[in-house]
Amino acid sequence: QVQLVESGGGLVQAGGSLRLSCAATRNSFSINDMAWYRQAPGKQRELVAHITSGGSTNYADSVKGRFVIARDNTKNTVYLQMSSLKPEDTAVYYCYADARLGPVKYVYWGQGTQVTVSS
Repeated sequence: QVQLVESGGGLVQAGGSLRLSCAATRNSFSINDMAWYRQAPGKQRELVAHITSGGSTNYADSVKGRFVIARDNTKNTVYLQMSSLKPEDTAVYYCYADARLGPVKYVYWGQGTQVTVSS
């Protein structure tokens, strides 16, 4: 069983920066893709950024050029560097990871970390 432990959320002023971290612990399987999602009040959870085990990335249009996703495979950790933050980035940010054991895909979520951007 994989457990995702997130850290790094908080309150920041518009234009500021934050870095989120998510470590996969207790993992018996090899982690494949990792990602960050977010959910603002009254809205659906949306993909923010995604990174494969090989390092390929993709981003939501709303964060391109401002956010950078990276991972350290030796530590099973994924990071989200957020810059030029806007009030509309305010949300609970969730870490995602998946792993495969044969034909079965396992999906894991972190507990969420609050990011609040004040104007």
